[in-house]
Amino acid sequence: MPDMSISYPDSLLITSGKSPQDLEAELVFLLAVKLYELRRLSLGKAAEFCHMNKIQFMFELGRMKIPVINLDDDQIADELRDD
Repeated sequence: MPDMSISYPDSLLITSGKSPQDLEAELVFLLAVKLYELRRLSLGKAAEFCHMNKIQFMFELGRMKIPVINLDDDQIADELRDD
């Protein structure tokens, strides 16, 4: 699996008040959230990306007031259509 490294200033570490490991875990989580919002990752893949299970990831999305169900307009119309 490819690996990525991101440099960040010491000031970010200081202002976050977190350890380097906690800050890096948060940054990975926020990247997973954004990729999920952009529909580049499914819920399961986004959770896996940030080393969480789906339930944990869904809970954190809810805590951040980010919709867990991420349907586009056509999918919503299909769900609302009477069969």
